[in-house]
Amino acid sequence: MATLFLTAQPAVAETPNEIQAALKQEAAGASGFQGFSAARGEDFFKAKHGGEWSCASCHSGNPAAPGKHARTGKAIGPLAPSANAERFSNPKKVAKWFKRNCSDVLNRVCTPQEKGDVLAYLLTVKK
Repeated sequence: MATLFLTAQPAVAETPNEIQAALKQEAAGASGFQGFSAARGEDFFKAKHGGEWSCASCHSGNPAAPGKHARTGKAIGPLAPSANAERFSNPKKVAKWFKRNCSDVLNRVCTPQEKGDVLAYLLTVKK
């Protein structure tokens, strides 16, 4: 099960594409899954989901640029892997931050489809 892969594996450096492959494996079990969409991921990243925040609220409208936490003002490094090689290289951190950020933005856990779409978008963002 991919969820177990993302949460139970030791902190080993991986590539964003390997992280995305694990998400794809998890999402493939969902009815109607036909792949990830960068366009859907961009829409999701920039949209507010019933609350006051979007992903872009903290990570900026340009994920290749640094961001700042909307509430605390804490600096956040670029989210796009093209601008920050450490992003999406540690499955344990990926699981932790998706869980935390989805809770902040959506008040729920993101689906594998949503995570995969967002990562598909972030992989298209150039420095």
